[in-house]
Amino acid sequence: MNLKNLKQKAIEMSDFYKANPKIEAILLAGSVALGWEDEFSDIELLILWKEPPTDEDRIGPIRSAQGSILTYHPYEDGEWSESYITNDEIKLEISSFLTSTIHSVIEDVMVRSDVSLDKQCIVASLQDGEALFGEILINTFKKSVVNYPCDLARKMIFENLEFGGRWNNRKALLKREDWLMFYNVLCEVQRKLMGVLFGLNDLYVHHPTYKWMSKKIGQMRIKPDNFLSRMNNVLLGNPVESLASLEQLVEEVVNLVELHKPEVNIEKHKQLISYLK
Repeated sequence: MNLKNLKQKAIEMSDFYKANPKIEAILLAGSVALGWEDEFSDIELLILWKEPPTDEDRIGPIRSAQGSILTYHPYEDGEWSESYITNDEIKLEISSFLTSTIHSVIEDVMVRSDVSLDKQCIVASLQDGEALFGEILINTFKKSVVNYPCDLARKMIFENLEFGGRWNNRKALLKREDWLMFYNVLCEVQRKLMGVLFGLNDLYVHHPTYKWMSKKIGQMRIKPDNFLSRMNNVLLGNPVESLASLEQLVEEVVNLVELHKPEVNIEKHKQLISYLK
């Protein structure tokens, strides 16, 4: 299917769902909602329910679309999820929540400043997604997440400036040529830097492993110069140079925190980050 028709396909698929009176809203999320889709993209739909869906509620639309189920998961951590392929080879990822669960998630993130990435991903989907059904409810949710909480930014910075002990061991890992652990440390610290910058830029984390990194970095107003290319080069260059480059990025991100959030005391974090075994 032509990429430009993925959104139209999402609208068509929503028709199989919105006839169910238990459904209060349908949200198009992910790359298609943002206009970032490519030849690898699928359609992500968030379905909001008044009451728990039965298996027939979930499978009925797939049957109507003559789809083939790929995955089918029971209720877990507040969510029902499944994925399937339609008869024209379009993949859909379905995440179903009770509307009351969405209210609770928003309360956790916006009021309690819960840094849970899974909860932030839901809030990010509400903020960036497109209502296909239940527009009034979706717009109410959108208005409630407009203002990024100051305390959430502080907590994101604090939590993500904790690199853990393996970072302190980085020179030993390099010298020993323990490459699997070495690159695991590099990747983990890169994820931590992304987390700090999401908080510093008042951005909800959209994906637990920072999918579409180039797009999100492009939205950041506060970041080191040439941040994307330097992050990419950490994983593509000579290991010695990669480590030196990442250490420089860490220093610059710490400096940005001190410049833009001087009220956040990160002295303890700086000492732990700089420690080397």
